[in-house]
Amino acid sequence: MKRLFLTALALLVISCISKEVVLQYYTTPNPYETVEVNMPPADGEVRNVILMIGDGMGLEQASCAWVLNHGKLNLDKFPYVGLSRTWCTDKLITDSGAGGTALAAGVKTAIDHVGVAPDGSDLSSFLVKARSMGKKTGVVVTCHFADATPCDFCCHNEDRGNQEDLIADYVDCGVDYLAGGGLDWFTVNRTDGRDITAEMAAAGYNVALTERALLEADLPVIGILAPDNLPVAAERGDLFRHMTARGLDILSRESGEKGFVMMIEGSNIDDWLHANDIGKAMEELLDFDRNIGEVLQWAAADGHTLVVVIADHATGCLTLQDGNLEKGEIGVHFANESHNGIAVPVYAWGPGADAFTGIRENDEWGRILASYVK
Repeated sequence: MKRLFLTALALLVISCISKEVVLQYYTTPNPYETVEVNMPPADGEVRNVILMIGDGMGLEQASCAWVLNHGKLNLDKFPYVGLSRTWCTDKLITDSGAGGTALAAGVKTAIDHVGVAPDGSDLSSFLVKARSMGKKTGVVVTCHFADATPCDFCCHNEDRGNQEDLIADYVDCGVDYLAGGGLDWFTVNRTDGRDITAEMAAAGYNVALTERALLEADLPVIGILAPDNLPVAAERGDLFRHMTARGLDILSRESGEKGFVMMIEGSNIDDWLHANDIGKAMEELLDFDRNIGEVLQWAAADGHTLVVVIADHATGCLTLQDGNLEKGEIGVHFANESHNGIAVPVYAWGPGADAFTGIRENDEWGRILASYVK
């Protein structure tokens, strides 16, 4: 009996040790060339600040994208790199509410909080500071406007789940250029009967519901270009880049030498990592990187623009376990469908970029960003 027991135990241990990990394999159908840019002097004058957030984009996700694009990304063009610790005040593992608020306002807060301190009091994002100095401001996202990250910069609530209240906050947010998705959150999804698009129009906003209307509208404008999130990267074509390019053009033109501040988010990287869909997640990240390339080209021509790329947290506990750089193929494994607590990368380019090195807390990075809004 003892021998049978020991044999069964040994077989159980062997089966656990040899348990096969099933990998997802992916190869992008659309590799692309990266841009060539010359960075202005790091000690030059900063007039414009552009923060680009890859939601859920840790080093592991960026590494996968690098392989898929055959060993090159526009992220490679950033000469200054740091790391950001992402924990929030009441949990080790953060979310986009607390993580984004730390970047927007330079203050760590509690889980699910958007634009408020741990005690629920309102926090001002660096967009508010920019407006007080006469600068123009913009927010461009691929998600719906009720999602956490755009709300971190424009709204205030202790619970990111209070989406009706958050959407209503956009009426008085004061941001000059808003572009994203989520029309249903402004109208048909509401239980209070309010039409927030009508209220924004009454407050002076041009409300654009198509890409063409957004590209033709004057400031202030909100472009709400989908019922919920924007279409996935494989279906939306150049929409994200067009939204960004229009923002760069109109904000720079209207602000003149005072400059502008802009937050641009590759929002849906995170969504597809939560779903453990490596193909859709990587196409979102690669589209974000293409957008980064176009922003760098614009900033290089301008000469006075600081560009910072960061993640609010990493998602999916992703590991790159197989692949082929020459073929642009990856084999990955997801360990969960949520976030993790690993430090995420910070990339900086342009005047002021040399301040963005080292290992710091996410709220400290937010304060450093705000210090260049002047």
